[in-house]
Amino acid sequence: MTIRFGVSPIAWANDDMPELGGDTPLDSILADIRDVGFSGVELGGKFPRDAATLKPLLGSYGLDLVGGWYSGNLLVHDAEAEIAALQDHLVLLKAMGSTVFVHAETSNAIHGARSVPMTQTPVLDEAGWKQFGERLTTVADYIAAQGLRFAYHHHLGTVVERASDLDAFIRHTGPSVGLTLDTGHAALGGINPAEVIKAHPDRIAHIHCKDIRRATHKTVREAGASFLDGVLAGMFTVPGDGGLDYGKIMRALSDIGYSGWIIIEAEQDPALADPKTYADLGLRTLEREAEAAGLKKAA
Repeated sequence: MTIRFGVSPIAWANDDMPELGGDTPLDSILADIRDVGFSGVELGGKFPRDAATLKPLLGSYGLDLVGGWYSGNLLVHDAEAEIAALQDHLVLLKAMGSTVFVHAETSNAIHGARSVPMTQTPVLDEAGWKQFGERLTTVADYIAAQGLRFAYHHHLGTVVERASDLDAFIRHTGPSVGLTLDTGHAALGGINPAEVIKAHPDRIAHIHCKDIRRATHKTVREAGASFLDGVLAGMFTVPGDGGLDYGKIMRALSDIGYSGWIIIEAEQDPALADPKTYADLGLRTLEREAEAAGLKKAA
């Protein structure tokens, strides 16, 4: 049972809001990630998408590619069409030696729409969940046959946001459909991340760690603002700088024998929250809590 710590580049350059860190060179981002002490990084918009270029680039910084977000459209097309559409992404991940395929349904998501209040998150009915779950399971079975773990990313502004959504997700999908447990999105969606780990240990395929500022989220949400407005207001931060108890979360992971990546991912304005400084705080916090919980870091 070993863990490895990685990071998302979104704190340096935000793909949903290119104005945040858009002028930051990729080499500068990767140097910061190496210097903080991470061993892996997830894909970002600035990354080249061919392994012949990306592999030596990351190798020069001593970094592995963990994987990266894939925007799914299973509510509007069938599993076969989804499998066809994801081939380029899958080929890159396999060539880079990634072990997880992070997938999120975005066909009706609102998190990228600055004009849509976060209160207007889409909801599926029972028939919608049945079809969506069947399609997810077919895609996840295929990904498993390709040697990667399918890791669905629940997210504010998408059909898997609230506790009731997550319950429906688990109920309508097969065991091949793993979960990218995002601590920040869970907490702000009314989901206790430690309890999810305890209740569904076999589904925990990947971990994203961000911390939260509940009061900021409440204010922004009640004002009718969007998810992106919430990001700009600072509703997310890194572990150790918000309201979540990462001791409980790391102990829950230890209790289930979690082995895999733990990723720091905190969407913030890099002009207000220096990415390297905050990433360092997040990593030190997680290393301390993981060690106390008995999680062993890979050599």
